[in-house]
Amino acid sequence: MSSDTSLRPRRLRRGEAIRHLARETRLRADEFIYPLFVMHGRSRREPVESMPGIARLTVDEALLEVNRALELGIRAVLIFGLPRRKDPQGSRAWASVGPVQKAVRALKAEFPDLAVITDVCLCSYTDHGHCGLVSEGGDVLNDETLPLLGRIACSHAEAGADVVAPSGMMDHAVGALRSALDEARHGDVTIMSYTAKFASSFYGPFRDAADGAPQFGDRRAYQMDPANARDALREAAIDVEEGADFLMVKPALPYLDVIHRIKSAFPHLPLAAYNVSGEYSMVKAAATRGWCDERRSVLEILRSIRRAGADLVITYHALDAARWLSDV
Repeated sequence: MSSDTSLRPRRLRRGEAIRHLARETRLRADEFIYPLFVMHGRSRREPVESMPGIARLTVDEALLEVNRALELGIRAVLIFGLPRRKDPQGSRAWASVGPVQKAVRALKAEFPDLAVITDVCLCSYTDHGHCGLVSEGGDVLNDETLPLLGRIACSHAEAGADVVAPSGMMDHAVGALRSALDEARHGDVTIMSYTAKFASSFYGPFRDAADGAPQFGDRRAYQMDPANARDALREAAIDVEEGADFLMVKPALPYLDVIHRIKSAFPHLPLAAYNVSGEYSMVKAAATRGWCDERRSVLEILRSIRRAGADLVITYHALDAARWLSDV
């Protein structure tokens, strides 16, 4: 025990005003990215049963939701689309009248300063539910999928997307998107790489929301092994070399160490972390049963993600968290 009784760290904790002054990690609403699920139709909100408070939205309802987000200080959204029809190639993913393309055009027309990020993947558009083309033997075909991802990204860019985010974990997807966008004269569109997307058990509610569960097998052959962290640094290095503008770790909470390692290795690029559906729904379920204080739990989780090194947090808690922060 130190004999110097003047060393008293508790002095910086004794009241909220002092705690606020001494706080290392701060949260702001404009650091949140709010995911949205958009579908065809009008004036419809379909609640996602496994994600209380989240709904699939038609474009007109998405405009109302985004207006609420902007009023709370949130300035970025991530758009996922739900098509009417699916096929083995996922061809509706690059249709000019697809749900993502329609939502992007409407959002950029209504809110030109909103940062619109789009998911570039095939899983919600293929009848087999995998993130790429599939061989007769059931293998996901990496290189054959890349031109389709480029086509999707260009259709999103043509609609007005600011950022495209390839989520399927196909090798060299960033390079394929960069080449396709540049060739189509969309060189200003940025790429948010799903740098380290792990084969996680926390995606279940998302698959309900996006109707994107695989019909056979699983995604462990292309998503990352949860036991590996060094692999994430290798993925990040490849993505940086191929032209990624943002990096991302998904999920967030079980991989705070990976967030820290990637940020330390690549401090010059902005890093996002995806606080995924299962993480969201666990808190909601516990709060509903009175097992935790939802507000304190959510803000603690989001601060931990930022403290680990994330510059941006993609989270379904965005509206609630922004509202709570405005009350502080």
